[in-house]
Amino acid sequence: MDSSQYILGIETSCDETAASVVKDGKDILSNVVASQIESHKRFGGVVPEIASRHHVEQLTLVLEEAMEKAELQFEDLSAIAVTEGPGLVGALLVGVNAAKALSFAKGLPLVGVHHIAGHIYANRLVAEMKFPLIALVVSGGHTELVYMKEHGSFEVIGETRDDAAGEAYDKVARTLKLPYPGGPHIDRLAAEGTPSIKLPRAWLEEGSYDFSFSGLKSAVINTLHNANQKGEEIDPKNLAASFQESVIEVLTEKTRRAAEQYGAKQVLLAGGVAANKGLRKALEQTFSGRDDLELIIPPLSLCTDNAAMIAAAGSVLFEKGSRAKLDLNGSPGLELTSY
Repeated sequence: MDSSQYILGIETSCDETAASVVKDGKDILSNVVASQIESHKRFGGVVPEIASRHHVEQLTLVLEEAMEKAELQFEDLSAIAVTEGPGLVGALLVGVNAAKALSFAKGLPLVGVHHIAGHIYANRLVAEMKFPLIALVVSGGHTELVYMKEHGSFEVIGETRDDAAGEAYDKVARTLKLPYPGGPHIDRLAAEGTPSIKLPRAWLEEGSYDFSFSGLKSAVINTLHNANQKGEEIDPKNLAASFQESVIEVLTEKTRRAAEQYGAKQVLLAGGVAANKGLRKALEQTFSGRDDLELIIPPLSLCTDNAAMIAAAGSVLFEKGSRAKLDLNGSPGLELTSY
């Protein structure tokens, strides 16, 4: 009799329809993602109604493919883990209702997973987690520093007070007339430019691990507008490099300080902006040569939204006895709490 644990993960919080099967919380048997970027590109951002409709169209196909690739039947599964929030409410509801229907039809336990917990646990698919640890979560909607003393324990010690880093990237990209999603384009331009334009760093009050990128975003927009009014040209490569340097310096330094203060054995990078090459390089330089602290950065495929991360987080919550009932609902403003 196979004593392994098999968790089916479902993720539909934004514009990726994803399903995955993970074995024993660490081994990916399948990880299927249907992206909607092409549908939203012409609008310059995600349109919630379109996202929900695409999830309805794609989810059954994605689930079937995930189960086929894992070479398992539903009867082989230990549980179903699904993103319950945060995210777009209509998008969340598609995944949550599909998970509830499968749970009821197949008699499988249901586990609700916080989207950010999923991003953090994407790292467990790379290396075993060592506690205590600090996770830097950087995505389109979130910028947070999370302290974990054990599995399932989340303490948010710093968060954005206004724009998330990814949101600032997208807004600056729009100002530079770059295509959606803007983050990868800024990252690429920054690598070709020189950070020669003076832009602010929001350190906030002493000892704070919170973030603020609204002022930086406004400074970039004002720099461009002022140059246009004077008939001057600003090299977009240098502006992108200057913007990215400002963001990365604050993210990296606050992560370093938090790791020192909390005696972290590991620093984890998580979230969509974790795919940013400049950020990855800066963190590697900051934490290289440390025998007492390990830096874990997931591969690009596990940085953006996927269901393997939801299954990985769901595995830990399942072991801790977390179960959702069939009245589980999509929760767009769900807080990250310990289990």
